[in-house]
Amino acid sequence: MSDNPAGHAPFTDPAAADEIDFGFRRVNRAEKKPMVRAVFDSVAPKYDLMNDLMSLGIHRLWKRIFIGVLAPSPRRDLLDLAGGTGDITFGWLAAGGGDAILSDINSSMLSVGRDRAMQNGRAGQITFLTADAERLPLPDRCVDTVSMAFGLRNCTDKDAVLAEARRVLKPGGRFACLEFSRVQVAALSPIYDAWSFQVLPRLGRAVAGDADSYQYLAESIRMHPDQETLAGMMRRAGLEQVRVRNLSGGIAAIHTGWRL
Repeated sequence: MSDNPAGHAPFTDPAAADEIDFGFRRVNRAEKKPMVRAVFDSVAPKYDLMNDLMSLGIHRLWKRIFIGVLAPSPRRDLLDLAGGTGDITFGWLAAGGGDAILSDINSSMLSVGRDRAMQNGRAGQITFLTADAERLPLPDRCVDTVSMAFGLRNCTDKDAVLAEARRVLKPGGRFACLEFSRVQVAALSPIYDAWSFQVLPRLGRAVAGDADSYQYLAESIRMHPDQETLAGMMRRAGLEQVRVRNLSGGIAAIHTGWRL
């Protein structure tokens, strides 16, 4: 896992320098959040459609598996970090989970989630929170479960996000992250790279009128820590019994860890 396969940029510790990755570019750390916010402001109206196109619909299966891993229960509540348009929150509630906090730093994404909640009658079970996952305005030990799906790779300080997730978990609570990861099947890599860097930006231009944002999204996947690296970061944040489950040959992975 320590080797760097061709076509994959190395992960850089965000605490190591004043610059950080924005896709394959290096930018000042202070600039990344507004740049990421601009990306999601642009893609928010077409985000759900583009997820289907980006993953050929497979993201729906991944999310169903992820919600099963969360083990929804009416006795447990959920904090859905970088929850965006609400797929995980709505899946949690539909599976019988307790009340949820749908949190995202981007108000445009959260607005889409709020509209969906009104349409499906779930608004009364959801608290909407515009917040930075690196600095949550929540007390210590306040939630049973923290989820994060396809959001961690866009954060400037991933270590801070993981530390915050642990901080707000009650003892016995669990953090679960669904994110694109490092392909584990060699035969998939050239196909996946061609889809990501040749097809995806063109889809972004055709469907959302924005090729650059989807180019960034593809690049951000390659810059994200691989399975082993992210598991180590979770352990350093104080999460225990960390487990990794690869999906679709490692194109995505589920990481889980407990606050004990």
